[in-house]
Amino acid sequence: MKKIIESIQNIFKIPDLRKKLLFTLAILALFRLGTHIPIPGIDLAALSNFMDRGMGGVFALYDLFVGGAFRRATIFAAGIMPYITASIILQLLGAVIPYFQRLQKEGEEGRRKLTQYTRYGALVIAFAQGWGMMAYLSSMESGIGPVFPGVNFGLKLLGVATLVTGTAIVMWFGELITEKGIGNGMSLLIFAGIVARLPGNVIQEVQLIAAGGRKLSSILLLIVGALIFTVAAILLTQGTRQIPVQYAKRVVGRKIYGGQATHLPLRLNAAGVIPIIFAQAVMFLPNTILSFFPDVEFMRNIANMFTPFSALYNIIYGLMIVFFAYFYTAVVFNPVDVAENMKKYGGFIPGRRPGKQTSTFIDKILTRITLPGSIGLALIAIVPIFFIPQKEFAFFFSGTSLLILVGVALDTLNQLESHLLMRHYDGFMKKGRIKGRR
Repeated sequence: MKKIIESIQNIFKIPDLRKKLLFTLAILALFRLGTHIPIPGIDLAALSNFMDRGMGGVFALYDLFVGGAFRRATIFAAGIMPYITASIILQLLGAVIPYFQRLQKEGEEGRRKLTQYTRYGALVIAFAQGWGMMAYLSSMESGIGPVFPGVNFGLKLLGVATLVTGTAIVMWFGELITEKGIGNGMSLLIFAGIVARLPGNVIQEVQLIAAGGRKLSSILLLIVGALIFTVAAILLTQGTRQIPVQYAKRVVGRKIYGGQATHLPLRLNAAGVIPIIFAQAVMFLPNTILSFFPDVEFMRNIANMFTPFSALYNIIYGLMIVFFAYFYTAVVFNPVDVAENMKKYGGFIPGRRPGKQTSTFIDKILTRITLPGSIGLALIAIVPIFFIPQKEFAFFFSGTSLLILVGVALDTLNQLESHLLMRHYDGFMKKGRIKGRR
């Protein structure tokens, strides 16, 4: 504990790192402020009365990802999910459309254009999602009256414009954190939304225990289960397969380089928490479409079948996680480039020829270890929710939330550790680096 406190003190001794950290915290504070500013025309008393009766299904899970902004019908109710959905669509298009493939290979200029297209796509998705949200809010009836009194086309359009603007601001916040702060901005915004909801729900559970409405034994069992799944999530995130690599000796002038044995670490879960976030974004789409038809009974029946506690939802969700684990691993890790770099510097895998044979071997190993990694990711995301009897509390201690919290925390901690070690300060761990995060 003393070591960690000293490392935190060291963070604030480095001016550049201190500025990045404070900037990140300031943006997150602004984001949380925006999750409390309501959409124009909403009756807050009626909305609170309606939400107090419970908001189940996928909307409760969506509300968790946006930090309670949907429950309060605020300007950030659409959150960062439209941007993530647009990013998924652009990356999928990059696999099948030559134009987007060329952009992905054009370096910085290509990435800038893809980012711009992603922003435009996010605003289009935010508009469609915002219209669905306004239709859903317009259909709400509480015990003291409608949630959206006197609603008309103009007021709905104003609400949609507010939600689209909110999404644009959230996108800007995420990009600012990534560029000038610490960690991945988009992931940190989701992280902040989940963490912000946690204290209030814990207090609610403590009050229920004190009033005799909840058994203490069930809560203790829940906490133990959460700890077990947290450890499993950390092990899955940090697990690696090490491939031995040998570097041949090279004589440059009077110096001899190489001649050393090292290893190539292939992560069991190379995609991190991205498959979870991407899969969840896709799973929100059907209910977003169904929200356009709040008065159609057939659509409501489909929505009831497609809840986070249904078998159908979780089977599709698990398959999406496995798919995006493979897909994103292919995006972030290119065996051909790794093999070429090894060949360039005189490296080779014992028993494999440099070049194509090496890249094929790496690809084969990566494909094999990604399968158990992705299945483990899916199981941790799905299994816990069926063992938690309290539906509202389940979203906070479900595998999805735990994996996002653990993954984002480890990635951010790794960045902080890199800054500390680069400036010759001790890291958070005894050996100077986080195990498995090389």
